[in-house]
Amino acid sequence: MVNLDDLVRLRQARDRMDREYAEPLDVPALARTALMSPGHFQRSFRAAFGETPYSYLMTRRIERAKALLRRGDLSVTEVCVAVGCTSLGSFSSRFTELVGETPSAYRARSHEDSALIPPCVARTYTRPKKTYRL
Repeated sequence: MVNLDDLVRLRQARDRMDREYAEPLDVPALARTALMSPGHFQRSFRAAFGETPYSYLMTRRIERAKALLRRGDLSVTEVCVAVGCTSLGSFSSRFTELVGETPSAYRARSHEDSALIPPCVARTYTRPKKTYRL
C-alpha cells in the first residue's frame, strides 16, 4: 500500500516522465524527483500504477512515436531518436511488442481514418498495450 505523501511524489515523477519522455531519464533521476531511494521508488511506482517506471516511460515514448510515424515525414531512425531512445533495435522490439507491428509497417499503413477521431478519444484507443505471449 502506498501512502498519500508517497503517491503525491510518485505522481510528480510520472508527470516528469510525461513531460520529459525524450530526455535520458533513469530510475535514480526519477527517484530523486520523488525524494525516494531507487529501490523504494521502483517498488512504490509499481504498487501505485501497476507497471514499472521503465515500462511507463517506454509506453509514453511509443505513444509519441506512433504520432510521429503517422505524420510520415520522419524515418524510423529519426523517430527513435526524437522520442529519446538510443537503440533502434530496442525501440523496434518494444514498438512491435506494444503495437503489434513493426514501426516501418505502422508508418507505411494508411492512417487517414484517424484524422476523423477527436484527439482525446484517439489517445484512449491508441495507447499501446502490452500483450503477453504464452
